[in-house]
Amino acid sequence: MHSSLSQISRAQVRAVDQISIEKFGVPGVVLMENAARGCVDILADRGAKCVRICCGKGNNGGDGLAMARLLDLRGIPTKTLLFCPPDEITGDAAVQLNIVQKAGLPLEIIPADVTDKTLDRLLIDADWVVDALLGTGMQGDPRPPLDRIIQAINRSSAKRLAVDLPSGLDCDQGTPGDPTVDATVTATFVAPKKGFAAESAKPWLGEVVTADIGAPRQAIEMAMGQ
Repeated sequence: MHSSLSQISRAQVRAVDQISIEKFGVPGVVLMENAARGCVDILADRGAKCVRICCGKGNNGGDGLAMARLLDLRGIPTKTLLFCPPDEITGDAAVQLNIVQKAGLPLEIIPADVTDKTLDRLLIDADWVVDALLGTGMQGDPRPPLDRIIQAINRSSAKRLAVDLPSGLDCDQGTPGDPTVDATVTATFVAPKKGFAAESAKPWLGEVVTADIGAPRQAIEMAMGQ
């Protein structure tokens, strides 16, 4: 089921998660699983053959880590690139990282001083690169080393799937940071973000597909009323 909501703000996105978890008892990791499955469906529907998942340390990265297992289940070769020390991963994202590690799925921890040449090599085989670096909370320009990682993603010849929104794009304003991921497809959760309507956002979004994360309809309605 895809949401019929026209748009959702940064604060409302947070409220959907919070209300789903606190009032309706939906574990956050379940919402993360559903988000990841929606993204994997999009890649599978588009014939993905070799995927690189670029993960940051927040819940956006957690979505990417969950995607790794689901892509592996479908027999799609995947390597996850983690752009922070594992001990900085917390909460639901840490649950997903633990599963990836215990399952022995391909995972590479990328140091902050990684060279551009190495970044290009890490992405060279992929026909799709997943941007799971920065979520809706980000404002302003991406900071090092994420700025160089975004530039490498954009240099890659692969198609690019942005998880929820392209990293670098402001959720509410739709203004692109320097740099911003140039997405082929944006898999956005619950509803398109408020900023997507801005003309400044449109060159970065690619095709926008709304994915359902399993938040109760009542939780979404309560969040939208805030």
